[in-house]
Amino acid sequence: MSTIAAGDRGSARAPLRVANCSGFYGDRLSAAREQVEGGPIDVLTGDWLAELTMLILAGNRLKGRPGYATTFLRQLEDVLGTCLDRGIKIVANAGGLDPAGCAQAVRELAAGLGLSPRIAHVTGDDLTGRDLDLVNADTGERLSATPLTANAYLGGRPIATALSAGADVVVTGRVTDAALVTGPGIWWYGWQPGDLDALAGSVVAGHVIECGCQATGGNYAFFQDVPDLAHCGFPVAELHADGSSVITKHPGTGGLVSTGTVTAQLMYEIAGPRYLGPDVTARFDTIILSDDGPDRVRISGVRGEPPPGTLKVAVNHLGGYRNTMTLVLTGLDLPAKARLAEEAIWARVPRDSFDQVDVTLTDSGLLRITVMDADRRRAGRAFSAAVVETGLASYPGFYGLNPPGDASPYGVYWPVLVPAGEVEPEVFLDGEPLLSAVQVPDAAPAASASDRPAPDAAPATGTSGGPVPPPDAELPSPPAGRTLDVPPGQTVFIPRGRTVEVPLGRVAGARSGDKGGNANLGVWVRTTEQYTWLAGHLTADRLRELLPGLSGHRIDRYEFPNLNALNFVVHGLLGRGVAASPRMDPQAKALGEELRARPVALPEELLP
Repeated sequence: MSTIAAGDRGSARAPLRVANCSGFYGDRLSAAREQVEGGPIDVLTGDWLAELTMLILAGNRLKGRPGYATTFLRQLEDVLGTCLDRGIKIVANAGGLDPAGCAQAVRELAAGLGLSPRIAHVTGDDLTGRDLDLVNADTGERLSATPLTANAYLGGRPIATALSAGADVVVTGRVTDAALVTGPGIWWYGWQPGDLDALAGSVVAGHVIECGCQATGGNYAFFQDVPDLAHCGFPVAELHADGSSVITKHPGTGGLVSTGTVTAQLMYEIAGPRYLGPDVTARFDTIILSDDGPDRVRISGVRGEPPPGTLKVAVNHLGGYRNTMTLVLTGLDLPAKARLAEEAIWARVPRDSFDQVDVTLTDSGLLRITVMDADRRRAGRAFSAAVVETGLASYPGFYGLNPPGDASPYGVYWPVLVPAGEVEPEVFLDGEPLLSAVQVPDAAPAASASDRPAPDAAPATGTSGGPVPPPDAELPSPPAGRTLDVPPGQTVFIPRGRTVEVPLGRVAGARSGDKGGNANLGVWVRTTEQYTWLAGHLTADRLRELLPGLSGHRIDRYEFPNLNALNFVVHGLLGRGVAASPRMDPQAKALGEELRARPVALPEELLP
């Protein structure tokens, strides 16, 4: 494939400035214009594709609507002319299920504006209809249903191919979120597959900025520290030739870039220290964060390992129909009222007549009952009408939040793995195919740019990639002073004196999210002394005690002493994924804040 030779770009120039203008399908429409007009940038990127988005786009396509993110076109209309004038490249995964259709729509938009950009699109991720081994990478179950969509997560090299060929706009389908930064980095600096540390650094930068304002103070645990959040600026990554970066935002915008806001995003939707991707495995336990001035955080020290030999494929299939009714309980004896409400409902429509039932009583007194079934009629008004019929023969104070309604279809997310060599990305420029873009090298490189040998332990299968070193494989040492295994002559905090009962959130931040049917919960503190206490106190069993709703779920705990952080993966909490989850919080977004509200016995000297 064609790339710019290392050293031809970047090394004698300012770092590559990559600005994000979208973190999900539905993000702020004015963000593209704000990023282009707010200060100098080289690449404008946007992420539209959450796991749920592919299912939404599939539904749109079945209804005769576009299979791509149409809001991308609305943003592009504001900035395309300016980007062409200033030489700003545009890279977006808004192509969704139809990158070619999205590229054609961009072409028509440009013609209407009197512009003639060179437009590339990347395909090859769509494996729908292929004979796939449909074993769930998380649970080991085999899928018997017919997939509605099946899209492999591609990396950054096809994007680099398009940019190297002269594309002004690059539209992709399903690529990893970080590929939107890694691809431009490969193009700008000419990184080769063996430049593992540089590639890993770009993956970390991409992970930080791909969720938009979550890197600049949005959804931040310590939101009181964030100025003018209502006008939060979107993030910019200044990417250097060695893969290090500075995360910042345009001057004059609201929000905050700090080691805290960056740490929060680093802990979002991850699992263990090894962050698997098509281009490289990034070691999150080697990240070093440091202040680089107001609203500037430097990321350095990131180490890379060879990518796995497989790619993750996001499969979606239709799971059936669902219906939810929510009743409000007030006053005294809420558990008894909930039992009475259920008895009255199931007397009219038997509970065991549905394929699946979920009943949740929240702390605030909401009784949420969800039924799921292959029969739309059974899950539809037959259920919701039965709930309403109990209105005058149920608990005192009865009322609901929604009228009786029909059932709606839901989809199931099913992650599987395929050998990377079986996926062949294709790149088209102005509708014409370029040379095949190689997804991964035939033989994975054995060493990083620093000639560090890869672990020689037998590989194990990871849930988001392919063969990876087992959890007990040798890890590089964290930065000095960040490990609990204290070298001679060094000391760590040993709590003395009395403890006080306070909410965990008085010292710890948290951010949580979804990864298929699993939830991740990242927790971090601000000092080494606080981390020493946190790592010793917050075990998986203690987490279950603090959040009883997690009981019965397998929980994996990972330590990130370099970030003063822990990450927990709660397996199966979200069932079959966001679209099929009956939880009120189907993406586990609030799980971290629930934990921060729980009281813990904290050594008094650790209080701020």
